[in-house]
Amino acid sequence: MKIAPVEQLFTLFNETALVLQEELSCTYLEALAETGENLFHGSILQEEVSEITEKRLNKQYKEINLDNFTKEEIRKAYQLVILKGMKENVQPNHQMTPDSVGMLISYLVDKFMAESSFRLLDPAIGTGNLVTTVLNQLQKNVQSIGIDIDDLLIKLAYVNANLQEHPIELFNQDSLEPLFIDPVDAVIADLPVGYYPNDVRALDYKLKAEKGHSYAHHLFMEQSVRHTKSGGYLFFIIPNGLFESDQAHQLRDFFKEEVIIQGVLQLPISMFKNKNAAKSILILQKKGEGITAPKQALLANLPSLSSAVEMDNILKKIDKWFQENKR
Repeated sequence: MKIAPVEQLFTLFNETALVLQEELSCTYLEALAETGENLFHGSILQEEVSEITEKRLNKQYKEINLDNFTKEEIRKAYQLVILKGMKENVQPNHQMTPDSVGMLISYLVDKFMAESSFRLLDPAIGTGNLVTTVLNQLQKNVQSIGIDIDDLLIKLAYVNANLQEHPIELFNQDSLEPLFIDPVDAVIADLPVGYYPNDVRALDYKLKAEKGHSYAHHLFMEQSVRHTKSGGYLFFIIPNGLFESDQAHQLRDFFKEEVIIQGVLQLPISMFKNKNAAKSILILQKKGEGITAPKQALLANLPSLSSAVEMDNILKKIDKWFQENKR
């Protein structure tokens, strides 16, 4: 019986990560980053592993040739092992954007970004799964930048990009600190939701709280808009209650001043543990000279993403909206 390519890669990542985890006395995710580096470089980079382990790992690596796998197969296998590692060592901020949502963001980026080449930023890149999902779907020349404060996540993103041969420029820093990057044409982000602990830093933002801690997801949106060119698009995964919070009036004022709301697509409630955790995709365009609002915003409640017929109807609705508003 032939083993599926994703399963084959998953087994390799998993088994070699377990070996390195024991040998290096580190976490599974740290070991996964190490084994991904080894596979990419074609050699064992950890000097502290024993000779027996080195031989064993080399034998396993030689059984796989990455050139025989598609970028999507590599991404899916790598995503699955990361998910396994996250289940074992749960951290609240380590959550991965579901594949179906990543595919939908890819579709939207492709529709809105008419240019054949552009610059793309993800200010909360995490393990790089959302960015690489988008890059794997686009037949365009995309220069990508990713930022994350978590050094383990950024290392996993770095290995992820290398294995799929995506030249992503990565920064390991707090995304709400000053960013030394050129303006981008588009932003994608699965926004980290919650309070931002650095009140002093938040003072630099229009969306700072009038009292107490500011919302990190509000500041992420403002920072993203700052670093987007006039007329550029921003695709955010947001909590459904975004405009119902105690700081929502500030957000509305900021949007009126800085951006045009192009659309809001509500993701199916069935995707989430409960109604309060439900999310939507918010599509914004930065204001600028000659930038006009659509006749009406693209609004839709998405059906179950696994229902091909219903999703096909929604995609037709989106296409129709584009014909009427984007010509």
